[in-house]
Amino acid sequence: MWGSILLVSSKLGGKAYSQTIGLTGGALLFSIVAFFIVSPELTWKIFIVGFVSGLFWSVGQMNQFSAVEYLGVSKTQPISTGMQLVGTSLFGVLLFGEWSTQTKLLIGIAALAFIIVGVVFTSLNDKNNKEADGKSQFGKGMFTLFISTLGYIGYFIVVQWFGVEGWSAILPQSLGMLSGALLLTFRHKPFNKYATRNILTGFVWATGNIGLLVAAPRVGVATSFSFSQMGIIISTLGGIFLLGEKKSKKQITFVIIGCILIIVGGVLLGFTKK
Repeated sequence: MWGSILLVSSKLGGKAYSQTIGLTGGALLFSIVAFFIVSPELTWKIFIVGFVSGLFWSVGQMNQFSAVEYLGVSKTQPISTGMQLVGTSLFGVLLFGEWSTQTKLLIGIAALAFIIVGVVFTSLNDKNNKEADGKSQFGKGMFTLFISTLGYIGYFIVVQWFGVEGWSAILPQSLGMLSGALLLTFRHKPFNKYATRNILTGFVWATGNIGLLVAAPRVGVATSFSFSQMGIIISTLGGIFLLGEKKSKKQITFVIIGCILIIVGGVLLGFTKK
């Protein structure tokens, strides 16, 4: 599901502001229906934690959409994935003590090394291929993705830190997402046909989100988040072959190698779980 988000939103059209509003609206509709079907526990603690998590998410997602304008889908997704994997894994280790033995620590470090090298490969440019995204565009895109990563890490970690169960989190989380999106976008008049279209993107995102939140308590923060990001193969190659983003043969080779390295890193992170 998450590997398809940027592809779906790009096909549906609109600027980052409209896409973010549409996605959060779709996620809220999904969570309302799910809430009445599942009837999860909802206390003030759960509401506040979920709401704050949603605020963090809105920062992460809007900046990821913005980065696509600088870098394109095929470059944004793998770099974003790598940054999130490294950041969330480190928080999982430092806050939750998930790599508790020397063997797990060595495997985890090796996994992060694969991920970092993979990110480097996906961001390499072919010197013979003059792309629109020069150094200035790339720098803006990377800074935007850094802010995006901070938002995504906060969104996931805060729910795990306070031990909020996945189904309980989704309604207050989606309210926080929509509130954050409104605060970030209201000056840019995001309400248009593209916002309405991207409600579908919200359904796609919400399906992936509940999968992650339900999985995390069972397999751990580092492992669950790592595997949730493996959809990069869909978004990265989809950006090239479905959206027609221009790449030289050499760049496509770099991107494929980078994706493989990131996936290997993600699988290795899975072995750090007890």
